[in-house]
Amino acid sequence: MTTALAARPRTSPLDRAVAMRLAATEYDRVAALLAALAPHDWDKPTSCPGWDVRAMATHVLGMAEMSASMREGLRQARAAQARDGVFIDELTALQVDERAGLTPAAIVARFAEVAPKAAKARRRMPRFVRARRMPGTQHVNGRDETWTLGFLSDVIMTRDPWMHRTDLARATGAALELTAEHDGVLVDDVVREWFDRVGRVVSLRLTGPAGGVWGDGEPEVELDAVEFCRALAGRGVAPLGTEVPF
Repeated sequence: MTTALAARPRTSPLDRAVAMRLAATEYDRVAALLAALAPHDWDKPTSCPGWDVRAMATHVLGMAEMSASMREGLRQARAAQARDGVFIDELTALQVDERAGLTPAAIVARFAEVAPKAAKARRRMPRFVRARRMPGTQHVNGRDETWTLGFLSDVIMTRDPWMHRTDLARATGAALELTAEHDGVLVDDVVREWFDRVGRVVSLRLTGPAGGVWGDGEPEVELDAVEFCRALAGRGVAPLGTEVPF
């Protein structure tokens, strides 16, 4: 057994109320961005190979539907496990494939309907469920690690739509709403996890509305806050070669 597998599973470091506020706000911002897209935006390519705007939107919708209903979450998980390949890749492909027949208007309407249900379901997840280990392991920075369901629900399920919101804004030229109260808190959590994964504190200065200053070590790293997170998510070269899951 490797050290990573033997280690305690990763849990959410966020205050529960803060995590749920971030989740609800992020769903609202994704809904607003989708609703503002023009008809010609939906077939534009995104940063994710093979996905245009429409495909990315159906993935975000599928993840929200997965969060909104335990039955739907189990159904998607079992269907993805029945496919050959890496689970997360099969899951996202399933979400896109199953929603291939939806029009942009239907995607927008369905996301607006399901997002509040997803936020509510995540908010009502009991503590004993959040403490359980996720099945299997996650491969991050070349190592296998275990996560709790709480880390998935409180952290990853908000980072995922946030990152895709940046993807959609970049692909379409849409305005990316950023505030210190929301995005700054999310970025701060990412930075703290990055420090933990790097194994030391460095000097980090992130610019923009979601930015800030952390640490006083070496080396000194300065980037735009959104670009920093995109790099950590594999959309660029991660500083110090260390990624953070989104």
